[in-house]
Amino acid sequence: MKFINDPGFFRPGRHAAWLLVAALAAAPSFAATDIQVWHTMDEHNAGAFQDLVKAYNRGQSDVQVKLRAFESPQKLEAALDEAARAKNLPALVELGDDQMLDQIAQRSYIQPFYTQQNNPALKNTPWFLSSDNAFIYDAKGRLMAFPYMLEIPVMYYNRDAFKKADVEPAVPQRTWIELQGQLVSLANNGSRKCPLTSDLPVSINLENLAAVNNQLFASEGNGLKAKGLPSFSFDSTYVRHLSLMISWVRSEIMVGPQFGPQSVDRFAAGECAILMSNSGHIGRFNDKRLLRYAVSGLPYYPEVTKQPGSPFVSGAGLWLTKGDKPRTEATVQFLAWLAQPEQAAKWYQRTGFLPLTRAAFEQTPDTYYKNMGQWRELVAVYSQKASATGQGFRIANYPSIRARFHQILDSALEGQQPAVTALKLAATEANKMVRQK
Repeated sequence: MKFINDPGFFRPGRHAAWLLVAALAAAPSFAATDIQVWHTMDEHNAGAFQDLVKAYNRGQSDVQVKLRAFESPQKLEAALDEAARAKNLPALVELGDDQMLDQIAQRSYIQPFYTQQNNPALKNTPWFLSSDNAFIYDAKGRLMAFPYMLEIPVMYYNRDAFKKADVEPAVPQRTWIELQGQLVSLANNGSRKCPLTSDLPVSINLENLAAVNNQLFASEGNGLKAKGLPSFSFDSTYVRHLSLMISWVRSEIMVGPQFGPQSVDRFAAGECAILMSNSGHIGRFNDKRLLRYAVSGLPYYPEVTKQPGSPFVSGAGLWLTKGDKPRTEATVQFLAWLAQPEQAAKWYQRTGFLPLTRAAFEQTPDTYYKNMGQWRELVAVYSQKASATGQGFRIANYPSIRARFHQILDSALEGQQPAVTALKLAATEANKMVRQK
């Protein structure tokens, strides 16, 4: 140790200063506030999120964000129940899709996001999604969760497959009947094993068959009106459509439902000409150097609507849980950082989730959209006021209803029952489930 040889060092003023320095050195350092975030994102999107979190953690020392990934929403829910009983909840948790806003908000440990929106760190943030969208906003237009993982169903198409089949125009047709002719050409010219596939049978063939054709999915304004319980009645448009889909599976221009879970992987590998799935795969597909693809909107029936509507928003939000003031404040600061234009733009471009803020959308350059087909146009409409048929829906017991719809559609597409029988059964059972307590 080097000593200071200064006779004036121990004068009273300097002696006090030295004691203060020594006291500060001996004092315990304060640990950073830990923010636990639980999610179920796929590998690609989880990696993009991890990169942002690492940048945030490196940029300051007061808060450390820690991620925990789950294989499925079911496993996350089980862990969340256990954490609630142990009073050891994460600060943020990914919940959504067939979970309903009201059901989540009623949980004793959930804190609606709007309760923190007047925090100086978040106040006046220009959110992208229109406030009348029922997927993430309540009836008063208040954000219930941080709208971070919202997505829409789209039609992906392999540009090389269209070129190889010499299909002109080299983009999918937006009407179902015209698309059928293209699928035949694709099947006969290089895409026999997988002309069309999807992992969203209920979304494509029921929920968004209504929204894209500017029709209601359920009565009472899709359940958004308080007058009465919504009900289902699948009319001739649904019968016609499901009959067409059954014929497509039978003629092998659409892959059967048993291969649905593999559909995204098969498209990513270049095996399929067309994939109907959620937009949250865009980032993963962009990373595939040998995959030349683009994006189009879902097909519609011109006999039903002159112009196609926009499909429902799905996906998930990051929900705040109740905690002490320091943890809540730290969590809000982290979310505010994610909402800054640079971070929000990166997230949108790397994932395919809808933009978090208007700035994220506006600051995304035109070069990003090169060779991506209609993606920019499909996204832009969601910052505008939603149509009455495209706002979303509120239906009691819908997770169970959707699961039953899935079973019935799979049965019909596998040829086990005709469309009219399947749809009548689906409506009857769903209407009973809506009224179950």
